[in-house]
Amino acid sequence: MNTWRIALLSLFVVSICAGQSVYKVPPKQIVDIIDAPPTPLVSISPTREAMLLVEYRAHPPVSALARPIHRIAGVRIDVERHSRQRITQYTGLRMFSLVDGSAQRIALPENAAIGFPSWSNDGSRIAFVRDLDKEVQLWWADVKTGAAHQVEGVRVNDVLGNPVLWMSDNKRVLVRLIPKSFGAPPLAPRTPEGPNVDETAGRISKTATYQDLLRTAFDEMLLEHYGATQLAEVDITTGKVETIGQPGLISSASFSPDEKSLLVTVLKRPFSYRVPYPSFTRSVAVWNVAGRTLRTIADLPVSDDVPTQGVPVGPRSVQWQAYHDATLLWSEAQDGGDPVKKVPYREIVKTLSAPFSGEPKDVMTIQHRYAGFSWAGAKNEVLVTEYDRDRRWVTTSLVNSDDARGSRAVLFDLSANDAYNNPGNPVEETLPNGDRTAIRDGDWIYLSGRGASELGDRPFLDKFNVKTKAKERLFQSAEGRLESFTAFVGKGRTTILLRSESSSDVPNYYLHDLTNGKRTPLTKFTDPAPQLTKMSRQLLKYSRPDGVPLSGTLYLPPDYAKGTRLPLLIWAYPLEYSDPATAGQVRSSPHAFTFFRGTTPLFFVTQGYAVLMDATMPVVGDPETMNNTFVEQIVAAAKSAIDTLDAMGVVDPKRVAVSGHSYGAFMTANLLAHSDLFAAGIARSGAYNRSLTPFGFQSERRSYWEAMDVYTKVSPFNYANKINEPILLIHGEADNNTGTYPIQSERLFQAIRGNGGIARLVMLPYESHGYSGRESVLHTLAEMLEWGEKYVKGRR
Repeated sequence: MNTWRIALLSLFVVSICAGQSVYKVPPKQIVDIIDAPPTPLVSISPTREAMLLVEYRAHPPVSALARPIHRIAGVRIDVERHSRQRITQYTGLRMFSLVDGSAQRIALPENAAIGFPSWSNDGSRIAFVRDLDKEVQLWWADVKTGAAHQVEGVRVNDVLGNPVLWMSDNKRVLVRLIPKSFGAPPLAPRTPEGPNVDETAGRISKTATYQDLLRTAFDEMLLEHYGATQLAEVDITTGKVETIGQPGLISSASFSPDEKSLLVTVLKRPFSYRVPYPSFTRSVAVWNVAGRTLRTIADLPVSDDVPTQGVPVGPRSVQWQAYHDATLLWSEAQDGGDPVKKVPYREIVKTLSAPFSGEPKDVMTIQHRYAGFSWAGAKNEVLVTEYDRDRRWVTTSLVNSDDARGSRAVLFDLSANDAYNNPGNPVEETLPNGDRTAIRDGDWIYLSGRGASELGDRPFLDKFNVKTKAKERLFQSAEGRLESFTAFVGKGRTTILLRSESSSDVPNYYLHDLTNGKRTPLTKFTDPAPQLTKMSRQLLKYSRPDGVPLSGTLYLPPDYAKGTRLPLLIWAYPLEYSDPATAGQVRSSPHAFTFFRGTTPLFFVTQGYAVLMDATMPVVGDPETMNNTFVEQIVAAAKSAIDTLDAMGVVDPKRVAVSGHSYGAFMTANLLAHSDLFAAGIARSGAYNRSLTPFGFQSERRSYWEAMDVYTKVSPFNYANKINEPILLIHGEADNNTGTYPIQSERLFQAIRGNGGIARLVMLPYESHGYSGRESVLHTLAEMLEWGEKYVKGRR
């Protein structure tokens, strides 16, 4: 047996009894890969002269997830720390100069756990929070010296939003504080004062099946206690604190470009037991720096009656306009937020400037649904994006906000699913006051995109003229590699920061000269699993019987001998498309480096499997009715994948497993219920009974009562008696994803057991929709590999 091959699965500790068991551990080689430090995250300074490498712990111990939390109003609150629950732990910071290549480590306290750092607007400092057991502190570091400092006496509260925003002098920050009047949390009543009552009286309210909602009057008290926020200006160099206004449930706050006003959203009673806090009763207002209200932009009610795939009525996406001292821009639905209602235009964009005493001015009407503003790098010029739900179509226009009707010019107009013709996104820069806007030279902006193509992704950097629509390609990934633009370096446009990788080369960063192609390496990240790098990998293209193109990435063991038929694992996630052309587009690269991270199914390769990763399972058709044939389409796609690999002589069609997460788990259970293509399945964190998501799922637009036959047909729970292949169900006990309640897996398991099927249910303590705790990740891998060994690999 080759040295790369991981030890036999007989090493696993097996438990066949019901109830709680000890965590399993896969073979040591897998444990070592999971425990290897992940490649740091990268953050570029606003001046584009430095690169910050942010080290993190990918999988904290389950004990970190087990800290006491309140799950209320759509947020998880760490009770002892008075903060949001932390899943990712950032542990170290290293600074690289893009000018002279020098590097230094930021001097953090030993074993520090920090939040993701934010740059000052001039790139001279970074700010971050530090988590202790009982509080969250404010810290900052000097980029030149690497020295880090605590701002004494400041207790940060990030329960309802971003805790720190830099101001233009690069010394002060806008911070969310725990109010000085903060006292002990309310005590839960030992006995209830009465029942919890909800009532409806003819008002239509089609809300998604959100989790972690308010449920009791005591929950409301907890929200008011932990969410209470005091805004303040804090001088990080002196520690001076100047409070702004009164404490409240402040869900967002930002300074105007001239820093004389703030745009503030405050939550108010009545709260809702049906939607998360961003949809609560709320006021959007402009304050002065003393906290006095200058103008209320909107008093919005609870948004629990939004039509399916619609938007709330009233001002939304209210934001400060770049290049103006204090001008607001927002959009308002003109169709009652209802995407089905026929109207000549769906949105009006409005604006209001300081001193905020007049009436808002209409800027423009938008035919379809407003989908976003971005600043085009010149005063008054705005990129406005709209979305046509009926066609799944995206249009981006350049508009002068002073003359929108006369200046509107469509720049991009294409299907939302058209990856091949996607023009990319504007490359942005940070202005001295902190505004983000497109980098612009005259009439030219820069676009960076993934460059999807039939041969895989080839990322690019384009220069684009917003007046003539002329385009010039400045860079594109070399063939045989995956190379992507990260940022321009410095003030010029000749040197870029490039991330480059291949199927055998771990991603690293380089300075790339656009004029002569010269490259200077910056980082030297190493392969965390070199024993697996030599595995075979190829982009596989095939098609369904109806002609829809399909694709996936095929992985084979390093010692694969041609002609050997291997057991196969198919990993997939269905996506919806309006037409076969976009459904069949390739959206990956065969040249991306493969990281073995988390609960990836690629570990099956180490056990002698072929793995077809991200096999496309498109559901194609009219957006209103495409799920009528969901089952038929995914079965046809799965059969085409197996038939193709069988014809290649690569796999044994009798030893095929299917697996997926979330909607992929839903797919997995359906494939087992409606076909006999597979030996077994592994379904993680799925929803299996669509009557429990009655107002839509994924892109389904109809309610259960409008399409009861479809909801019934696509619910594998209803066909549990036909799931006659072994299925492993894994679910986080604290899943907070819309629709995927843990009860979904529990009830499917019970249904299969009641019908004499073969199933195993694994409920992971403290885990949410994705699994992050080290013990949970290792246990999940052990369960998956063991299931494959038992029901797939050894099958004859």
